[in-house]
Amino acid sequence: MDEEKLGVPSPEGEVAPVETKAVVVAGGAQPPALPPPSPPTDDEDPEEQGMLRMSFMEHLEELRSRIIKALYGLVAAFIFSLVFAGQLWDIISEPAVSALKHLGVVPPHLVQITPMESFSIIWVQLPLLCSVFLASPWIVYQVWAFISPGLYKRERRWAAPFVLITAGLFIVGGLFAYFLAFRFGLEFLLGIGMSNSVTPMVSITEYFDLFVNVTLGVGLVFELPVLIFLLTLLRLASPRFLLRHSRYAILAIVIAAAIITPTPDVFNLMLFAIPMCALYFVGVFCGYALVLRREGKRIPWKQVLRIVAITLVAAAAVYFVFAYFHLHLINKWPYVTR
Repeated sequence: MDEEKLGVPSPEGEVAPVETKAVVVAGGAQPPALPPPSPPTDDEDPEEQGMLRMSFMEHLEELRSRIIKALYGLVAAFIFSLVFAGQLWDIISEPAVSALKHLGVVPPHLVQITPMESFSIIWVQLPLLCSVFLASPWIVYQVWAFISPGLYKRERRWAAPFVLITAGLFIVGGLFAYFLAFRFGLEFLLGIGMSNSVTPMVSITEYFDLFVNVTLGVGLVFELPVLIFLLTLLRLASPRFLLRHSRYAILAIVIAAAIITPTPDVFNLMLFAIPMCALYFVGVFCGYALVLRREGKRIPWKQVLRIVAITLVAAAAVYFVFAYFHLHLINKWPYVTR
């Protein structure tokens, strides 16, 4: 073993030897220097480019910021709705007025029970409900902005479709409840006791509470395709698993429809359940398209268009039968009459 000695000058000008530890290598050669780790290049993992790494406190701060921005949008929509509160109440109360007229109730008006009832419903709760629907695109965007840093680069490109589809389905669900589900259920509830000499007298509070429950419930149910797509995106579910257990999903949908439906009859139950089942399978198809895209495969559009064409032909046939025989739906057995 050889040792190197270095000369260190002393104050008197002498050189004092300083011993250093020798480096012992087999064969007497110096060890090669390890190369520094090379920085990651764009070609190593392109899918993780732009993904942010945040601490728990940074996540909480980001969540707080997004909630505040969503509330700003909700407040702006509330102020806008407050300006047109009177006109909005005429639109919201129209199903009740139409149902009372159809049942022969005179006068066909809702009633106020307490002094603060009209102010609370028309000028506070109604603008708040409308602001939820008006601000839904902005609120959904804030949700996407919160979860997008943890997504892959190519998945963050779906921001605009995600916001438009999610908010659009929520609004379409509210319109479906207003024009179809709520009207059929309300007329059934108001007329069920008239055969027993019961005259309906509905307060605006009870009416609006039922309206909010049905409208928001159906609007949230229409988000089912988005929920299924997100579960597939986060790899928490797969289209194969959802199709294999679709019978349980249909059972859960029927139970949810029974809870949301304002009436106990089968007609209104199916009026809720059939669109919900259709939305479930639409969500499964969207998840299937996502899986094919991940695997670099193409969607079999020929089969999809064939199924869509068969569905449209069946719907056109049903419409032709109803129009030719002058049939229309009713809320009691056999549910179809001339």
